[in-house]
Amino acid sequence: MAKSYRKDDFEKLMAKLDKIDGRVKKYLQDAGYERWSRSHATVNRGRMMTSNIAECINGCLVDARQLPIIDFSEVVRILFGSWNCKNRDIVSYTKETFGRRFEEILILNAPKSAKMKVVASSEFIFSVYEGGIRYIVCLERKTCSRERFQHDEIPVHMQ
Repeated sequence: MAKSYRKDDFEKLMAKLDKIDGRVKKYLQDAGYERWSRSHATVNRGRMMTSNIAECINGCLVDARQLPIIDFSEVVRILFGSWNCKNRDIVSYTKETFGRRFEEILILNAPKSAKMKVVASSEFIFSVYEGGIRYIVCLERKTCSRERFQHDEIPVHMQ
């Protein structure tokens, strides 16, 4: 349910859950769908829904929290600067044009895409057929009737 792109898919899964244990459904409703579900989110969370980066930063700044604000800011600046330099060094030795995130998406989707049929309707609009279902993709507006294109924020050149 958390990863559903469309509300109707979410509702189908929620109905199945309700049949198994209505208490869990009530608990999730009380927590607020917008807090944990992709299809109900009020902000775009992108492809991943984790708090790992916040936890990582908090872990690195445990001791710095005791410092005065100016000193704390300097520790944060140095930390982020060192991370940026390290990542820039790593990237400078790669030859790929896509980031790791998009390389993983391409690898995962390669077998799936072999089963799809793509029909161009215009320069920017395409019909994508998958297992008897048709999705409309507009590269100009960066939209898809499945709504996955918008949520994953995959750059146009990756589609």
